Amino acid sequence: MMNSENYFYDMITIDYQLTDQQKQSLSTNFPVPSLPEAIKGLHLNTLTKGTPVTARVLLNDFEVKKTKTNKSFLKIMLSDQSGNISAKMWDNNGEVDTMLPLLEQKGVFDIRGQVDEFNGFKSVTVYEMTPCKDDINPFTLLAYTQQDITALRDELFGYLYELQQPYQDIAIKAMEQLWEGFRISPAAKGFHHNYLGGLLKHTVGLMRFCRYITIQSDNPFRAVMQLINKVETEYKLEIWNSLKEDDGRPTYVWKDSIDHLYHMVHGMTEFKYDSINYDALLTSILFHDIGKLAEYDYAGRSFDIFHFLFPTGEFKDPNRKQAGIAMDPLGVNIGHIPYGVMLLSKVMEQHNISVTMEDIHLMSHCILCHHGLPEWGSAVRKPSNLEGYIIHIVDYLDSRYENTEADEEK
Repeated sequence: MMNSENYFYDMITIDYQLTDQQKQSLSTNFPVPSLPEAIKGLHLNTLTKGTPVTARVLLNDFEVKKTKTNKSFLKIMLSDQSGNISAKMWDNNGEVDTMLPLLEQKGVFDIRGQVDEFNGFKSVTVYEMTPCKDDINPFTLLAYTQQDITALRDELFGYLYELQQPYQDIAIKAMEQLWEGFRISPAAKGFHHNYLGGLLKHTVGLMRFCRYITIQSDNPFRAVMQLINKVETEYKLEIWNSLKEDDGRPTYVWKDSIDHLYHMVHGMTEFKYDSINYDALLTSILFHDIGKLAEYDYAGRSFDIFHFLFPTGEFKDPNRKQAGIAMDPLGVNIGHIPYGVMLLSKVMEQHNISVTMEDIHLMSHCILCHHGLPEWGSAVRKPSNLEGYIIHIVDYLDSRYENTEADEEK
């Protein structure tokens, strides 16, 4: 089966092939998550004052407040798929002292209350708030990609199956170990791909750019310049459209991007006579953000990534609080970039995959430098090969291009 579509303002052709046997194997060995039929939630703005409320929600924040008469109450910020939900709980019978320890420890609650309204602002007055004891399906509480996850999976593996050995082994073994988390993980807390399935979508996006530069074009420098030229065109359109708007603050996705991209092209020219190891580069893309499985936390997320990396480690508190997408308190101590190299090394070691020392360092360098600049989180001063520049450029482009898409396209 051949698939052909377009990406990045229709510049990039999406093309990959899968046999019927491969598709059947993917369905068996790399299943996609079951998604709700529709985005649900409280949708507070659609409810009238006095409407009874029963819902399962995420706890985002809380604080104890005082009324003018010195009466205590809990000011609570909740959320579900419909968005943020402002709530309060009055201290009529010692509810504040009872709830505070639970709010510190738990992140998902079943609530019962009613809609309140004051000066046009709606909130929920909570009468009962019980920690959820069921297994959490994160797709029922958090935003998730609106793209076809099966199609994204097929495209990802279409590219991985093209890789030469030992890179294909590295990639497939990594997915066998990490697919359950990889298929649903967000790629960020904010800014880009900050929803379930975001990591899968972002990784595939980088591979599309990479293939455009290295396979679909006969010259990687020309391909990068063509991409920058398109960014310039789109930025001009952003400015022009903002001039036609009478109200609202314009959003510029591509502001300050062009100079940085040209700076990267200048860096690439130092290696203009070098060849590109496509297989190592694409494998590096698979691992570039895979450490976010450890760096980000959310309700329903598994801790398998920690047990894979540190099989002798034990959590002091196995019942960790999980709610909306947040930084993992352990994961931030290392960060997704070093985690990516650790996971690459772990997969090669665990499966005894023989790779040249040079290529191990090439892939590791690509992972470490994919943020481009130290002030942006890069673990090295600057890329030291063509692959390193390309992985940063495609990461930079895809993370920003995602913000040009409408919500239903993400």
